[in-house]
Amino acid sequence: MRPGRRQEEKLMHKLLLSTSVAVLALAGAAKADDLQTLQKDPKQWVMPTGDYGNLRHSALKQITTENVGKLAPAWQFSTGVLRGHEGAPLVIGDVMYLHTPFPNNVYALDLKDPDHKILWKYEPKQDPSVVPVMCCDTVNRGLAYGDGKIFLAQADTTLVALDAKSGKLLWSVKNGDPSKGQTSTAAPHVFKDKVFVGIAGGEFGVRGHITAYDVKTGQQVWRGYSMGPDADTLIEPGKTTHLGKPVEKDSGITTWEGEQWKIGGGTTWGWYSYDPDLNLVYYGSGNPSTWNPKQRPGDNRWSMTIWARDLDTGKAKWVYQMTPHDEWDYDGINEMILADQDMGGQKRKTLVHFDRNGFAYTLDRVTGELLVAEKFDPAVNWASKVDMDKSSKTYGRPLGVAKYSTEQNGEDVNTQYVCPAALGSKDQQPASYDATTGLFLVPTNHVCMDYEPFRVSYTAGQPYVGATLEMFPAGKDKGETHTGNFIAWDAKVGKIVWSNKEQFSVWGGATSTDGGVTFYGTLEGYLKAVDTKTGKELYKYKTPSGIIGNVTTYESGGKQYVAVLSGVGGWAGIGLAAGLSKSNEGLGAVGNYASLANYTALGGVLTVFALPN
Repeated sequence: MRPGRRQEEKLMHKLLLSTSVAVLALAGAAKADDLQTLQKDPKQWVMPTGDYGNLRHSALKQITTENVGKLAPAWQFSTGVLRGHEGAPLVIGDVMYLHTPFPNNVYALDLKDPDHKILWKYEPKQDPSVVPVMCCDTVNRGLAYGDGKIFLAQADTTLVALDAKSGKLLWSVKNGDPSKGQTSTAAPHVFKDKVFVGIAGGEFGVRGHITAYDVKTGQQVWRGYSMGPDADTLIEPGKTTHLGKPVEKDSGITTWEGEQWKIGGGTTWGWYSYDPDLNLVYYGSGNPSTWNPKQRPGDNRWSMTIWARDLDTGKAKWVYQMTPHDEWDYDGINEMILADQDMGGQKRKTLVHFDRNGFAYTLDRVTGELLVAEKFDPAVNWASKVDMDKSSKTYGRPLGVAKYSTEQNGEDVNTQYVCPAALGSKDQQPASYDATTGLFLVPTNHVCMDYEPFRVSYTAGQPYVGATLEMFPAGKDKGETHTGNFIAWDAKVGKIVWSNKEQFSVWGGATSTDGGVTFYGTLEGYLKAVDTKTGKELYKYKTPSGIIGNVTTYESGGKQYVAVLSGVGGWAGIGLAAGLSKSNEGLGAVGNYASLANYTALGGVLTVFALPN
């Protein structure tokens, strides 16, 4: 063989090999990111919040404003568990995947079968000692799907990957230590080839983090902490920005006293979103520990913060701290809704966030620029406004009202009538975005509190709260008793478009549809349907228990269905769920929701609705 021919063959072999590798890599990437395609199919509900952007909107439109009044239960399924049922089922193809509160059982149901046969069931074996260290009921907010697997974050922080077809355990990894107060309540989220999971336990001095695991192997890819040195937070001094300015070195330490950051809270038990064009993951961090602000001087960065991190490396591109040096437990974990909107005649890639502190924020999700910050409950009084003057030293900070400052009033002093209460003008129950109307449909709380901080010492695995609370209706001084509103919000200008009063806090997540209908659930157990444009109530049905789950919709056999879990509990329903009776128990919530027992009882049922044939 001539020498030139041998060299040509070697070159050809290299070319073929590199081409094969490229094809395999592309195939792997396509499979890992098949969610980007699946989420566009309105017949399925493939992610905890419907899609990457947390929009919670469905293109299905068989059910409309004209016919929704004919909706009726089509079938039900009992979960066999009697605590708070948050989250919602997934629908992948012809299979529904359903989760429960602790002990976190998982069911796969056959939607083609008229009896909705159980295809498989997964029953974790968890130490029940995890239950006492779960803050606000034994809830779990759902499952994730990706790479042919169902992902579950168990209460004991074990992240498991199950074969979606058989339920077989494929891998598991421990994400925390319950003996130190670390637990899991949030749904995992799959973005591209990674599954993301957070940690709960801010009331036990847990230092929050978000962790990315490889969907195929369970190997940890990266972990980003909420506070600590830059090596832990993955903040790049001089590159990562806060309100357009470079973040200083080790800001997650220098804004704390001594080594308090090591038990600093900032847990990550909410919802996550992802922009594939920017390759950024968005989420929020929770309250600084302890609830007594006198014990932790400084801004306590980066608790109460919106984070934008690179999906592949975890590096923080930008951050925005909403409530520096929190004094009221206004966790910043609520969902980040990625909506493209016209702002002042310019198309912007925005992030909209309804915070526990009662302000709704609209930011540019590319740069972190703050565009709008307005109160979405008129009762909010702890701050007069968020400073929007870019030339001001307090730009982007809430301007607090001294009367309601638990820091200024001091330890062992009862600061009265602070609005909102610690559970916020909205907690984790997710909102929806309807692009046709440009409205955000938001379940809210209308609750205030008395707040008395006291000195507390830290012991690993023991409560580290340091405050006594009493909650009550925001309009108590006017003789009003309702504690919830369901509202439509214009995030471009920061205004309520319409608002419906609810007897109790609206603790269930909303879903809007192309049929012009928005669905949500109420604490006393009603599934409700309203006209998205006007808020007019079109339908309601009383389910077996209070609803703290999120409504979803899907199509099977050519028919649109609406599904919701009922099972009262969560923070608002903790009195019923845990059998508590003292008004200041349940971190202050029990007294405010005591009358809930007159309307509903414990349960655990999935109810699926459809129009009659």
